[in-house]
Amino acid sequence: MLSDLLRSDTFRHGVHPPERKSYTESVRIRRMPFPDEIVLPLRQHAGRPAIPLVRPGERVERADKVGEADGFISVPIHASAAGRVRDVTLWPHPDGSMAESVVIEVDRWSPQLPRPRIVAQWEGLEPEQVVREVQKAGVVGLGGAAFPTHVKLLPPKDTPVHTLIVNGAECEPYLTTDHRTMVEYPERVQFGIRIMMKALGVEKAIIGVEKNKPDAIETLRATLPSDLDVSVLPLTVKYPQGAEKMLIEVVTGREVPTGKLPMHVGVVVQNVGSIACIAEIFETGQPLIERVVTVTGPGVRRPSNLLVPVGTKLRDVLEFCEGLTDDASQIVFGGPMMGSATPDLDTPLIKGTTGVVVLTESEARPRQVHPCIHCGRCLESCPVFLNPSLLGSLAQAGRYGEMEESNLMDCMLCGSCSYVCPSHIPLSQMFALGKNMLRRQKAKENAA
Repeated sequence: MLSDLLRSDTFRHGVHPPERKSYTESVRIRRMPFPDEIVLPLRQHAGRPAIPLVRPGERVERADKVGEADGFISVPIHASAAGRVRDVTLWPHPDGSMAESVVIEVDRWSPQLPRPRIVAQWEGLEPEQVVREVQKAGVVGLGGAAFPTHVKLLPPKDTPVHTLIVNGAECEPYLTTDHRTMVEYPERVQFGIRIMMKALGVEKAIIGVEKNKPDAIETLRATLPSDLDVSVLPLTVKYPQGAEKMLIEVVTGREVPTGKLPMHVGVVVQNVGSIACIAEIFETGQPLIERVVTVTGPGVRRPSNLLVPVGTKLRDVLEFCEGLTDDASQIVFGGPMMGSATPDLDTPLIKGTTGVVVLTESEARPRQVHPCIHCGRCLESCPVFLNPSLLGSLAQAGRYGEMEESNLMDCMLCGSCSYVCPSHIPLSQMFALGKNMLRRQKAKENAA
């Protein structure tokens, strides 16, 4: 194919932040004990939040549905532990807002066995039935964006897909959840790929893994199925390699046009953790009620890769990792490039929580913001070729309409521009605010 001839071993622009993977890259995944209380926000995914199905005082078993999907771009929420519903109330969310949440007092005497769910044998299902089972299990992208996985599995009939790209890049500093999943559960990853290929009707899959994970590359290659066209592609280490558009450009040589989706160039991209989760659905019937989370950084006493019940509060996770160091200063949900700091230890870990990074005082020290010196470094780092300097000036003036005209909505909020800015201007945060303001404005216009 022409795209194979045009494919490069990396994408243009991007940055090379310190990897900081050594804390946990060789640490095996441990299962965390069940805490005394679980908090399940009904907004854990892109799209419409789930609708609560339970009331205070009700008993729920592990894997019972406590929230129903509200439409196609939505997924249900399941209890990650057995116990009694204490409340359905507003609770701090990892994004800094308050979200309607189901609070469950965990039954300390329960064996915590998931309520059995009958899932049909996947080989005999039609693609639409596979998609339905994935949605019923509440599966979302586990790479951070938390986009409902079933939506990707059902592209329009007039948009044929020919390739599945499995995203094992994990380019965000510190995080090793995908790395350890590929090393410890390669057969589950391969099984999930098989199911996704059937659902999509594609005959080719490519697993993209950055070269700083040689053990994952070796393990995946050793477990490749002999009856499918599945290959492992080592990728040059660069940030943000794991972004869909960057990964597609590297793997296929094709560029996703502005305003279009990966399926418009014949590709579906899925995080390796989500694929392993799909495999688990058809192996055990268990919905998405737990996930692997990296707890790391110089500010935590025992950096770990943990299998955590969804809804576990931050304080319980940190306590299990033997607490914080004396100079711990900032706790970040996700990685340092795209994550967000939280001041509340009662904030729960949700489906999209890839990691918890604890930074020390020297690393998290606020830097004084200076005026833009128009050095051009942000232009050279932006992987989608925007003008962050211009967008930053428009954001400071509140000229959000002009930001949209300058292609703000193409911004992935990867943080590359903020990382290289010598004036320490929080460009990525300003662009996130601009996007939110534009969405609110359009919502008001539609309502009118």
